[in-house]
Amino acid sequence: MDLLHLYEWIDIKSILIFSCVFLLLGDYIRNKAPKNFPPGPWSLPFIGDLHHIDNSKIHLQFAKFAEKYGKIFSLKILGPRIVVLDGYKLVKEVYTQQGDNLADRPSLPLFYDIIGDRGLIVANGYKWKHQRRFALSTLRNFGLGKKSLEPSISLECCFLNEAISNEQGRPFDPRFLLNNAVSNVICVLVFGNRFEYSDHGFQSLLKNISEAIYLEGSVFAQLYNMFPWLMRRLPGPHKQIIALWNEVISSVREKVNVHRADYDPSNLRDYIDCFLAEMEKLKDDTAAGFDVENLCICTLDLFVAGTETTATTLYWGLLYMIKYPEIQAKVQEEIDRVVGGSRQPSLSDKDSMPYTNAVIHEIQRIGNIIPINVVRTTVEDTQIGKYSIPKGTMVTGSLTSVLFDESEWETPHSFNPGHFLDAEGNFRRRDAFLPFSLGKRVCLGEQLARMELFLFFSSLLQRFIFSSPAGVEPKLDFKLGATHCPQPYELCAVPR
Repeated sequence: MDLLHLYEWIDIKSILIFSCVFLLLGDYIRNKAPKNFPPGPWSLPFIGDLHHIDNSKIHLQFAKFAEKYGKIFSLKILGPRIVVLDGYKLVKEVYTQQGDNLADRPSLPLFYDIIGDRGLIVANGYKWKHQRRFALSTLRNFGLGKKSLEPSISLECCFLNEAISNEQGRPFDPRFLLNNAVSNVICVLVFGNRFEYSDHGFQSLLKNISEAIYLEGSVFAQLYNMFPWLMRRLPGPHKQIIALWNEVISSVREKVNVHRADYDPSNLRDYIDCFLAEMEKLKDDTAAGFDVENLCICTLDLFVAGTETTATTLYWGLLYMIKYPEIQAKVQEEIDRVVGGSRQPSLSDKDSMPYTNAVIHEIQRIGNIIPINVVRTTVEDTQIGKYSIPKGTMVTGSLTSVLFDESEWETPHSFNPGHFLDAEGNFRRRDAFLPFSLGKRVCLGEQLARMELFLFFSSLLQRFIFSSPAGVEPKLDFKLGATHCPQPYELCAVPR
């Protein structure tokens, strides 16, 4: 009887050993680096390079990898291997000269399980081209990049200033007021209306988005993309990411359904109405993606992209103003001299305000909102430098390496508005200023963001002196999710 148990134990042990060897061999074959592939750290089976990476500062670690392995290196994260490009010249060369070959997005399990291949950010090919072209033309018709949109932004500046005045100089965290104000601009374009700052439902929606974006940068999101079959069955923060996005998508779907109920093809009020009209025109071209579900995700993409990055930039901006009050005072002196106090700043003032413009650009540079850049994939086999990159390989240009490139910026690690001023104090453009990325997937809302940043920032500094609460030293600590954001902080806003 004991001998029988021994044989059974040996059989079980043999099966376990064979299974482990089989899984290790399968992982090695599946993820073996192709011939002449960019170098990188030694990866472990299954977990890849997770043991090399600190998710809370991965954008800073990329610079260390570049020092060790070269300007083109590879890592095994997010599942398969990813090629990372380091430095302005390399990123610009690859993204511009091979733009068509880097026009696709990878299909990552976490995002696929939430939205599929829909929307403007992760869609590819024929569908993506149609949706991007439609979104650009529609938003331009409603004023994107034109002075006709300025009154809407200026009105929102007034609402934001009023809300900040209501704090009566007491310490408060401006994060969600900024989120609400910036989102209202895109809400008018997409939904046809703005939301009051006292609207708790809308505040909850913005908080859900911020929380989901932060969690997307966690190790649990990486594990989900590596082991989707396992993580779908396990509890953890990855489940919260899915739940938060599903709640946000449900809110967007409600707004779409309201539009469908009172849709009038002779009176197109916003992006959603125009999309509904396009659905009628292209109902036979299903590949173009003009259907209700894709409308919900495209609307979500515009709403999130039009809110998070600009609001986070302003959040960094106010933090830098309380950190460097002498720079804040110099901006306010220029505003007083050019605009005065009897009217709001306008876009026509921008050319006469080189220092303010330089400060805004420096906030964008050092704020580094999207430090790693959204990942792209190669459409076909290609050559990057001396390396062979197979079709379907994920590639990203590190925007941190561009915005802090020591060969392009005089003092890359210091907050220095002089980066954008010439010897005479005039504003100067810098080629390595690429916070919106470049190439085929350049940020769709760049023109809108530039307008908003100038009008919101100059309006805020015209009205208030911002400072730290008494006894508190401002810190430039960050938290890293899908975006690079300041740690929560409080400030005091005293009317000027």
